[in-house]
Amino acid sequence: MESPKTHHSTDHELLAVVDINDRVIGSLPRREIHQRGLRHRAVHILVFDDQGRLCLQKRSMRKDVNPGAWDTSAAGHVDFGETYEGAAQRELEEELGIRTSEALLPVGLIEASETTGWEFVRVFVTRHAGTLIANQDEIDALDWITHNDLERLLLDVDARLTRSFRLVWGCFLNSGLSPAFLNQTHH
Repeated sequence: MESPKTHHSTDHELLAVVDINDRVIGSLPRREIHQRGLRHRAVHILVFDDQGRLCLQKRSMRKDVNPGAWDTSAAGHVDFGETYEGAAQRELEEELGIRTSEALLPVGLIEASETTGWEFVRVFVTRHAGTLIANQDEIDALDWITHNDLERLLLDVDARLTRSFRLVWGCFLNSGLSPAFLNQTHH
């Protein structure tokens, strides 16, 4: 099977520039936003299977940030004029081949800071029981991990987990959905 194709060059993505309150104040290309350290928006999606395991992606060695590190199931910038949820739906399809019209469950917002690369990060969760198709331009591998194995991995100082994954996982745990989310159906 072919991997999903990305719809634009990441350096020239037009992203919304936002203020300290996450209100849109303009738009600029991704590269310029990053070079100037401007606030912008991103999404991270945690995908769980029916057994409660979390899908982790190993970032491509060709990525400019955190190559070869394990990260959230899917993630990306919110394009100018796009909603957080719209971006999450798009990233699921682009990175994992998941096409769904089901609403994603938002679990929190991580404030923009130097730690997040000046991104306001909206965190979503969803379940997926079908096949995943990794976008080979972005992902070197996918793996399903249990909650217990993930907790052990998080304690390992040598684990190649992105800093953003650690923040997103903390946001998920603070939402009160873990482990309750894993044992309930959501639509």
